[in-house]
Amino acid sequence: MKMVNSVGLTFWQRIRLGLLWYISLGVATSPYFVQYHILQGLVCFVLRCIRYRYSRITSNLHNSFPEKSEAEIRTIRRRFYSHLAEMIVNTLGQARMTPEECRRRLNFVNSNELLSVIGNGPGIVLTSHLGSWEYYGFYGAWVENHVIALIYHKLHDPAAEELLKRLRIHSNGYTVASHEAARFFTRYRNDYNGKPVILGLISDQNPPRTPDSHWYRFLNQDTIFFEGGERLAMRYGVPVFYASQRKLRRGYYEATFEMLWDGVSEVAPHEITERYVSLLERDILACPEMWMWSHHRWKHRPDKKYNPVARPRGY
Repeated sequence: MKMVNSVGLTFWQRIRLGLLWYISLGVATSPYFVQYHILQGLVCFVLRCIRYRYSRITSNLHNSFPEKSEAEIRTIRRRFYSHLAEMIVNTLGQARMTPEECRRRLNFVNSNELLSVIGNGPGIVLTSHLGSWEYYGFYGAWVENHVIALIYHKLHDPAAEELLKRLRIHSNGYTVASHEAARFFTRYRNDYNGKPVILGLISDQNPPRTPDSHWYRFLNQDTIFFEGGERLAMRYGVPVFYASQRKLRRGYYEATFEMLWDGVSEVAPHEITERYVSLLERDILACPEMWMWSHHRWKHRPDKKYNPVARPRGY
């Protein structure tokens, strides 16, 4: 059983962590029907009653899909709340998952293709907040000769931070804070506990804006993306893949790896990230309710002098 580490927490933070952990254990040990037909429904009901980030979700949907009617926006928003409730159940349910259950929950349909490209070296996988993103940590149960390093952004709540770290740790997988990712990969990419590293990066969050931020046309809006994966890949000649995910049924998904760069061929600056953005947009358009619309994704706007060239959807 996973243990909860409470070192460095205050008394009340330890109490809250303990309560959250036992709630997670309760969810994890519940039958499938209870998890996905009772608890998910209850969580969805609460989210809709409190109108969780309702304005932000609605605004993001309207700006991303100006061609859709109000009825279509309402349908996506309703389905998104249901999906978000499922993600909460999925995440808490990881408290007691065995490697066998991890492999059943997220099937990596072409893992051998990725492994054949990277061989005995490192690799980088760009993921997103589409589908059940917390399940990507299960990839460690699929590989034996590599270590999976999951990059995460620290939370302000220390108790929630510690809980998620425990829930995310699975066989052959490790968590690395985002501010340590570049240093970690530089030092350990070829040998971490005797194995090369596959670095997993959720790359669709909103990064800090800098004077040299590159803008991408994404869902009808000018958007900046984290480019750390591309920079590390080009610096060390490491192949980069995009992880595409689709839902099979509640709690069960499958992922497919698509190569963005082989680590050898010439690419222009920002081209790897551009390919990622294009594939992510493709997947969102195919199933919009499965993306995380509650994020404050577009709080940065380009200068008025910026004049982007619209990119055709897909690549």
